[in-house]
Amino acid sequence: MVELVRVSYGTAVAMGLKRGKMLARPTAAYLMTYWPGHCRNNCAFCVQARESRADLEKLSRVTWPIFELEEVLDALPRGNFSRLCLQTIDYLGVVDDVMELLEVFAPLNLPISVSITPVEKGTLREFKKLGVDYIGVGLDAASERVYREVKDSLYSWDEMWAFTRDVIDVFGPGRAFVHLIVGLGETDGEMVETMAGVYEMGAEVSLFAFTPVKGTRLENARPPSLERYRRIQLARYLLETGLASMGDFTFDNEGNLTGFGIPKENLMELVPPEVFVTHGCPGCNRPYYNERPEKEPYNFPIRPEREYVRRVIEAIL
Repeated sequence: MVELVRVSYGTAVAMGLKRGKMLARPTAAYLMTYWPGHCRNNCAFCVQARESRADLEKLSRVTWPIFELEEVLDALPRGNFSRLCLQTIDYLGVVDDVMELLEVFAPLNLPISVSITPVEKGTLREFKKLGVDYIGVGLDAASERVYREVKDSLYSWDEMWAFTRDVIDVFGPGRAFVHLIVGLGETDGEMVETMAGVYEMGAEVSLFAFTPVKGTRLENARPPSLERYRRIQLARYLLETGLASMGDFTFDNEGNLTGFGIPKENLMELVPPEVFVTHGCPGCNRPYYNERPEKEPYNFPIRPEREYVRRVIEAIL
Protein backbone atom coordinates (compact mmCIF):
# COMPACT_ATOMS: atom_id res chain seq x y z
CA MET A 1 0.00 0.00 0.00
CA VAL A 2 1.34 3.42 -0.98
CA GLU A 3 1.78 5.63 2.07
CA LEU A 4 4.52 8.06 0.97
CA VAL A 5 5.07 10.22 -2.10
CA ARG A 6 7.75 12.67 -3.17
CA VAL A 7 6.70 16.23 -4.02
CA SER A 8 8.82 18.73 -5.94
CA TYR A 9 9.89 21.62 -3.73
CA GLY A 10 7.98 24.26 -5.70
CA THR A 11 4.82 22.15 -5.66
CA ALA A 12 5.16 21.65 -1.90
CA VAL A 13 5.47 25.43 -1.40
CA ALA A 14 2.43 26.07 -3.62
CA MET A 15 0.42 23.60 -1.52
CA GLY A 16 1.60 25.07 1.78
CA LEU A 17 3.57 21.97 2.80
CA LYS A 18 6.85 23.91 2.72
CA ARG A 19 7.69 27.54 3.35
CA GLY A 20 9.76 29.27 0.71
CA LYS A 21 9.87 31.81 -2.10
CA MET A 22 8.70 31.00 -5.61
CA LEU A 23 10.06 32.99 -8.53
CA ALA A 24 7.46 31.22 -10.69
CA ARG A 25 4.49 29.29 -9.40
CA PRO A 26 4.13 25.75 -10.79
CA THR A 27 0.93 25.36 -12.77
CA ALA A 28 1.06 21.56 -12.50
CA ALA A 29 1.59 19.50 -9.35
CA TYR A 30 4.84 17.54 -9.78
CA LEU A 31 4.83 14.32 -7.76
CA MET A 32 7.09 11.27 -7.79
CA THR A 33 6.61 7.69 -6.63
CA TYR A 34 8.54 6.99 -3.44
CA TRP A 35 11.13 4.24 -3.37
CA PRO A 36 13.77 3.99 -0.60
CA GLY A 37 16.52 2.85 -2.98
CA HIS A 38 17.94 3.62 -6.38
CA CYS A 39 16.41 3.20 -9.82
CA ARG A 40 17.11 -0.09 -11.63
CA ASN A 41 18.58 1.89 -14.53
CA ASN A 42 21.94 3.62 -14.41
CA CYS A 43 21.69 6.81 -16.49
CA ALA A 44 24.93 8.76 -16.24
CA PHE A 45 23.19 12.10 -15.63
CA CYS A 46 20.57 10.99 -13.12
CA VAL A 47 20.61 11.41 -9.35
CA GLN A 48 18.39 8.33 -8.97
CA ALA A 49 20.70 6.07 -11.03
CA ARG A 50 21.69 2.65 -9.75
CA GLU A 51 25.31 3.69 -9.07
CA SER A 52 24.68 7.36 -8.24
CA ARG A 53 26.30 8.80 -5.12
CA ALA A 54 24.05 11.86 -5.18
CA ASP A 55 21.33 12.86 -2.74
CA LEU A 56 18.28 10.73 -3.59
CA GLU A 57 16.01 13.59 -2.58
CA LYS A 58 16.81 15.27 -5.89
CA LEU A 59 15.93 14.87 -9.55
CA SER A 60 17.98 17.18 -11.77
CA ARG A 61 18.28 20.44 -9.77
CA VAL A 62 14.95 20.00 -8.00
CA THR A 63 14.58 18.74 -4.43
CA TRP A 64 11.73 16.26 -3.90
CA PRO A 65 10.95 15.94 -0.16
CA ILE A 66 8.89 12.99 1.10
CA PHE A 67 5.38 13.45 2.49
CA GLU A 68 2.59 11.24 3.74
CA LEU A 69 0.20 10.57 0.87
CA GLU A 70 -2.81 11.62 2.97
CA GLU A 71 -1.14 14.94 3.75
CA VAL A 72 -0.53 15.55 0.05
CA LEU A 73 -4.12 14.69 -0.89
CA ASP A 74 -5.41 17.18 1.68
CA ALA A 75 -3.08 19.91 0.45
CA LEU A 76 -3.41 19.48 -3.34
CA PRO A 77 -6.58 21.61 -3.72
CA ARG A 78 -4.74 24.58 -2.18
CA GLY A 79 -2.29 24.59 -5.08
CA ASN A 80 -4.97 25.41 -7.68
CA PHE A 81 -3.18 23.17 -10.19
CA SER A 82 -4.41 22.45 -13.70
CA ARG A 83 -2.68 19.05 -13.96
CA LEU A 84 -0.96 16.30 -11.97
CA CYS A 85 2.40 15.15 -13.31
CA LEU A 86 3.56 11.86 -11.81
CA GLN A 87 7.24 11.04 -12.23
CA THR A 88 8.50 7.52 -11.59
CA ILE A 89 11.78 5.73 -11.10
CA ASP A 90 12.12 2.11 -12.20
CA TYR A 91 11.76 -0.50 -9.44
CA LEU A 92 9.89 -3.76 -9.03
CA GLY A 93 6.32 -2.87 -8.18
CA VAL A 94 6.31 0.62 -9.68
CA VAL A 95 3.33 -0.15 -11.94
CA ASP A 96 1.26 -1.32 -8.96
CA ASP A 97 2.18 1.86 -7.09
CA VAL A 98 1.22 4.03 -10.05
CA MET A 99 -2.14 2.25 -10.40
CA GLU A 100 -2.87 2.77 -6.71
CA LEU A 101 -1.93 6.46 -6.89
CA LEU A 102 -4.08 7.01 -9.96
CA GLU A 103 -7.07 5.53 -8.15
CA VAL A 104 -6.42 7.79 -5.17
CA PHE A 105 -6.06 10.88 -7.39
CA ALA A 106 -9.24 10.16 -9.39
CA PRO A 107 -11.61 12.18 -7.11
CA LEU A 108 -9.53 15.32 -7.78
CA ASN A 109 -10.78 15.32 -11.40
CA LEU A 110 -7.51 16.63 -12.75
CA PRO A 111 -5.84 15.45 -15.97
CA ILE A 112 -2.78 13.34 -15.20
CA SER A 113 0.53 12.85 -16.97
CA VAL A 114 2.76 9.89 -16.15
CA SER A 115 6.45 9.63 -17.02
CA ILE A 116 7.47 5.99 -16.92
CA THR A 117 9.79 3.41 -18.44
CA PRO A 118 8.24 1.01 -21.00
CA VAL A 119 5.14 -0.89 -19.87
CA GLU A 120 2.74 -3.18 -21.70
CA LYS A 121 -0.09 -1.81 -23.84
CA GLY A 122 -2.60 -3.26 -21.42
CA THR A 123 -1.05 -1.22 -18.63
CA LEU A 124 -1.29 1.92 -20.77
CA ARG A 125 -4.99 1.21 -21.32
CA GLU A 126 -5.49 0.90 -17.57
CA PHE A 127 -3.68 4.22 -17.06
CA LYS A 128 -6.02 5.84 -19.58
CA LYS A 129 -9.10 4.51 -17.78
CA LEU A 130 -7.78 6.05 -14.56
CA GLY A 131 -7.47 9.58 -15.94
CA VAL A 132 -4.06 9.65 -17.61
CA ASP A 133 -4.06 11.58 -20.88
CA TYR A 134 -0.32 12.05 -21.59
CA ILE A 135 2.72 9.79 -21.18
CA GLY A 136 6.29 11.02 -20.84
CA VAL A 137 8.88 8.84 -22.57
CA GLY A 138 12.42 9.24 -21.22
CA LEU A 139 14.42 8.63 -24.38
CA ASP A 140 16.75 11.44 -23.20
CA ALA A 141 19.58 10.76 -25.67
CA ALA A 142 19.32 12.13 -29.20
CA SER A 143 21.05 9.23 -30.95
CA GLU A 144 21.62 5.54 -30.43
CA ARG A 145 25.34 6.29 -30.09
CA VAL A 146 24.75 8.65 -27.16
CA TYR A 147 22.05 6.41 -25.71
CA ARG A 148 24.54 3.57 -25.38
CA GLU A 149 27.11 5.86 -23.78
CA VAL A 150 24.96 7.51 -21.13
CA LYS A 151 21.81 5.48 -20.48
CA ASP A 152 22.97 2.05 -19.24
CA SER A 153 19.29 1.12 -19.25
CA LEU A 154 17.29 -2.08 -19.02
CA TYR A 155 15.58 -0.89 -22.22
CA SER A 156 17.25 -0.57 -25.60
CA TRP A 157 17.03 2.36 -27.99
CA ASP A 158 14.64 0.35 -30.20
CA GLU A 159 12.48 -0.61 -27.22
CA MET A 160 12.04 3.05 -26.29
CA TRP A 161 10.84 3.88 -29.81
CA ALA A 162 8.50 0.88 -29.74
CA PHE A 163 7.08 2.08 -26.43
CA THR A 164 6.48 5.52 -27.94
CA ARG A 165 4.50 3.87 -30.75
CA ASP A 166 2.47 1.93 -28.18
CA VAL A 167 1.62 5.17 -26.36
CA ILE A 168 0.43 6.73 -29.62
CA ASP A 169 -1.67 3.63 -30.39
CA VAL A 170 -3.39 3.81 -27.00
CA PHE A 171 -3.65 7.55 -26.36
CA GLY A 172 -3.59 8.97 -29.87
CA PRO A 173 -1.28 11.33 -31.80
CA GLY A 174 0.42 14.05 -29.79
CA ARG A 175 -0.10 12.28 -26.45
CA ALA A 176 3.42 10.85 -26.13
CA PHE A 177 5.96 13.42 -25.00
CA VAL A 178 9.46 12.21 -25.80
CA HIS A 179 11.96 13.76 -23.40
CA LEU A 180 15.26 14.79 -25.00
CA ILE A 181 18.20 16.27 -23.10
CA VAL A 182 20.43 18.76 -24.91
CA GLY A 183 24.08 18.44 -23.92
CA LEU A 184 24.72 14.70 -23.45
CA GLY A 185 27.34 14.57 -26.21
CA GLU A 186 25.10 14.61 -29.27
CA THR A 187 25.59 16.84 -32.30
CA ASP A 188 22.95 19.32 -33.34
CA GLY A 189 22.42 17.17 -36.42
CA GLU A 190 21.62 14.14 -34.27
CA MET A 191 19.24 16.15 -32.12
CA VAL A 192 17.37 17.66 -35.06
CA GLU A 193 17.15 14.30 -36.85
CA THR A 194 15.69 12.61 -33.76
CA MET A 195 13.22 15.43 -33.16
CA ALA A 196 12.12 15.14 -36.78
CA GLY A 197 11.61 11.39 -36.29
CA VAL A 198 9.52 11.98 -33.18
CA TYR A 199 7.21 14.38 -34.97
CA GLU A 200 6.96 12.16 -38.04
CA MET A 201 5.65 9.27 -35.93
CA GLY A 202 3.00 11.45 -34.28
CA ALA A 203 4.63 12.13 -30.92
CA GLU A 204 5.77 15.39 -29.28
CA VAL A 205 9.15 16.58 -28.04
CA SER A 206 9.87 18.02 -24.59
CA LEU A 207 13.34 19.53 -24.31
CA PHE A 208 15.56 19.60 -21.25
CA ALA A 209 19.04 21.00 -20.75
CA PHE A 210 21.69 18.69 -19.29
CA THR A 211 22.38 19.63 -15.68
CA PRO A 212 25.56 18.32 -14.02
CA VAL A 213 24.80 17.13 -10.48
CA LYS A 214 27.44 16.11 -7.95
CA GLY A 215 27.50 12.37 -7.34
CA THR A 216 26.44 11.39 -10.86
CA ARG A 217 28.74 9.97 -13.53
CA LEU A 218 28.51 13.19 -15.53
CA GLU A 219 29.03 15.52 -12.57
CA ASN A 220 32.04 17.17 -14.25
CA ALA A 221 30.49 17.58 -17.71
CA ARG A 222 29.39 21.00 -18.95
CA PRO A 223 25.79 22.05 -19.59
CA PRO A 224 24.91 23.32 -23.07
CA SER A 225 25.33 27.00 -23.87
CA LEU A 226 22.14 29.03 -23.86
CA GLU A 227 22.75 29.97 -27.51
CA ARG A 228 22.93 26.32 -28.54
CA TYR A 229 19.81 25.49 -26.58
CA ARG A 230 17.92 28.35 -28.24
CA ARG A 231 18.87 26.98 -31.69
CA ILE A 232 17.48 23.57 -30.75
CA GLN A 233 14.29 25.12 -29.35
CA LEU A 234 13.81 27.03 -32.58
CA ALA A 235 14.41 23.89 -34.67
CA ARG A 236 11.89 21.99 -32.55
CA TYR A 237 9.21 24.61 -33.18
CA LEU A 238 9.83 24.66 -36.92
CA LEU A 239 9.57 20.85 -37.06
CA GLU A 240 6.43 20.77 -34.93
CA THR A 241 4.63 23.36 -37.06
CA GLY A 242 5.83 22.01 -40.40
CA LEU A 243 7.57 25.30 -41.23
CA ALA A 244 10.75 23.28 -41.82
CA SER A 245 11.75 19.66 -42.35
CA MET A 246 15.05 17.88 -41.82
CA GLY A 247 16.26 18.77 -45.30
CA ASP A 248 15.84 22.52 -44.68
CA PHE A 249 18.40 22.73 -41.87
CA THR A 250 22.10 23.25 -42.54
CA PHE A 251 25.01 22.02 -40.43
CA ASP A 252 28.77 22.48 -40.46
CA ASN A 253 31.30 19.64 -40.63
CA GLU A 254 31.03 19.05 -36.86
CA GLY A 255 27.24 18.75 -37.00
CA ASN A 256 26.54 22.20 -35.52
CA LEU A 257 23.28 23.79 -36.64
CA THR A 258 24.03 26.81 -38.87
CA GLY A 259 20.78 27.54 -40.69
CA PHE A 260 17.04 26.93 -40.56
CA GLY A 261 16.13 27.27 -44.24
CA ILE A 262 14.23 30.49 -43.50
CA PRO A 263 15.68 34.03 -43.78
CA LYS A 264 16.41 35.78 -40.48
CA GLU A 265 13.83 38.52 -41.11
CA ASN A 266 11.10 35.94 -41.78
CA LEU A 267 11.98 33.98 -38.66
CA MET A 268 11.52 37.10 -36.55
CA GLU A 269 7.97 37.39 -37.88
CA LEU A 270 7.11 33.67 -37.78
CA VAL A 271 8.43 32.72 -34.36
CA PRO A 272 6.26 33.45 -31.27
CA PRO A 273 7.82 34.00 -27.82
CA GLU A 274 6.21 30.72 -26.66
CA VAL A 275 8.96 28.86 -28.50
CA PHE A 276 11.26 29.50 -25.53
CA VAL A 277 8.72 28.51 -22.88
CA THR A 278 8.63 25.02 -21.32
CA HIS A 279 7.09 22.72 -23.92
CA GLY A 280 5.24 19.87 -22.30
CA CYS A 281 1.78 18.62 -21.48
CA PRO A 282 -1.01 21.23 -21.21
CA GLY A 283 -0.68 23.07 -17.91
CA CYS A 284 3.03 22.30 -17.46
CA ASN A 285 5.52 25.11 -16.84
CA ARG A 286 8.22 23.12 -14.94
CA PRO A 287 9.90 26.20 -13.38
CA TYR A 288 13.66 26.12 -12.84
CA TYR A 289 13.95 22.37 -13.38
CA ASN A 290 17.40 22.58 -14.96
CA GLU A 291 18.57 26.15 -14.38
CA ARG A 292 19.69 28.34 -11.52
CA PRO A 293 17.07 30.96 -10.58
CA GLU A 294 19.57 33.83 -10.88
CA LYS A 295 20.35 32.97 -14.51
CA GLU A 296 18.30 33.25 -17.69
CA PRO A 297 16.26 30.04 -17.87
CA TYR A 298 16.66 27.50 -20.65
CA ASN A 299 12.87 27.06 -20.56
CA PHE A 300 10.88 30.10 -19.46
CA PRO A 301 8.03 29.23 -17.05
CA ILE A 302 6.04 32.19 -18.42
CA ARG A 303 5.90 33.84 -21.85
CA PRO A 304 8.77 36.30 -22.49
CA GLU A 305 8.24 39.60 -24.30
CA ARG A 306 7.96 39.67 -28.09
CA GLU A 307 11.22 41.63 -28.29
CA TYR A 308 13.01 38.63 -26.83
CA VAL A 309 12.51 36.70 -30.09
CA ARG A 310 14.36 39.37 -32.05
CA ARG A 311 17.26 39.39 -29.59
CA VAL A 312 17.59 35.59 -29.69
CA ILE A 313 17.55 35.34 -33.49
CA GLU A 314 20.07 38.17 -33.79
CA ALA A 315 22.34 36.32 -31.34
CA ILE A 316 22.18 32.86 -32.95
CA LEU A 317 22.22 33.76 -36.66
